[in-house]
Amino acid sequence: MLDYRGSEDDLLSFEKVERVFRKLLTDLTDIRHIVHIGDKWKGGKLVLVPGRAGLQGKEIPIDAFFHKIVMLRDRVRVMEQKINSSKNLDNEEKVAIQQYITRIYGSLTTFNVLFDSKEDYFVGERGE
Repeated sequence: MLDYRGSEDDLLSFEKVERVFRKLLTDLTDIRHIVHIGDKWKGGKLVLVPGRAGLQGKEIPIDAFFHKIVMLRDRVRVMEQKINSSKNLDNEEKVAIQQYITRIYGSLTTFNVLFDSKEDYFVGERGE
């Protein structure tokens, strides 16, 4: 039986372990800070009405739709981080891809109306 009795300097503090764990979760998953839907939308629904008669519409709870938008945004952010930290792309390639990502964000600015905080908004190129 091994009996290791090292000094307190050999032990990791709970705070250090928690900090490392949070960084790993943030870097390797889609987990981000909690994003809140605007109060006026809570409990609402998204109603899709077809343009042709005789076709059935669709209702989606706004919370479910909002969750999908947030997950999309977080996954684009993770993709952006992975591209920027890639060792296989040179800086010129990273800039070119980053321009496409910025355009993706610009295309999604319509959904900013759902967010409670402007800090969570999609932001594309100015003037789009």
